[in-house]
Amino acid sequence: MEHFTSSRANAKHRPMVEWITSEGLTDYRAAEAWMEARAEAIAAGEADECIWLVEHPPLYTAGTSAKPADLTDPDRFRVFATKRGGQYTYHGPGQRVAYVMLDVAARGRDVRCFVRDLEAWVIATLDQFGVKGEIRDGRVGVWVARPDQPAAPDGSPAEDKIAAIGIRLRKWVSFHGISINVEPDLSHFDGIVPCGITDHGVTSLVDLDLPVTMDDLDLALRHSFDLVMGAPAQLCDSKADS
Repeated sequence: MEHFTSSRANAKHRPMVEWITSEGLTDYRAAEAWMEARAEAIAAGEADECIWLVEHPPLYTAGTSAKPADLTDPDRFRVFATKRGGQYTYHGPGQRVAYVMLDVAARGRDVRCFVRDLEAWVIATLDQFGVKGEIRDGRVGVWVARPDQPAAPDGSPAEDKIAAIGIRLRKWVSFHGISINVEPDLSHFDGIVPCGITDHGVTSLVDLDLPVTMDDLDLALRHSFDLVMGAPAQLCDSKADS
């Protein structure tokens, strides 16, 4: 892992979190190996929690629920089998991938609560750019309404995915994470059925006519993380009240 910057943030009621931002394009298998090693170190109490911000070269990943028929153009980009949850996902330049190596045990030992917190983190980040991100039952990821677009084939209002979420836990420490489309080549998604969903498309911040840079998004992610994920006990307690 080369060409990165690192910073650490600490707040009351939560562990130390190290933020790492890698420059250039990060090899996918190298990223997986680094995440797994860091997750093991966190579980052993030998390292701080970590958020790692990267971009990858164009590639497809297959989660544990991926269906072969959803890989519609298998020769387009390299395809990586992975043990994260979910189906097929695209990663590439112009998309911010935030790998989350966090101690879920310290954050309540509630996986559904943790995933909801990740969704809330993405939604709060998008809100800083005036984008209303939403979640949908039965559809993973974060979505934005597209009233300017024709209705979906099933007759429902048009919506596009702007962010994907897929994690794995080992010894109650998470890895893999989220991806948010800033300005990727959206045609690169054509080689898969993203997350197995055929009735809706994908979008990006720039596709929504927002001149957002990767640096802008990184700042927003950091700010929203401190607000949404900063007090894990309180976040998980809120689940019981809902």
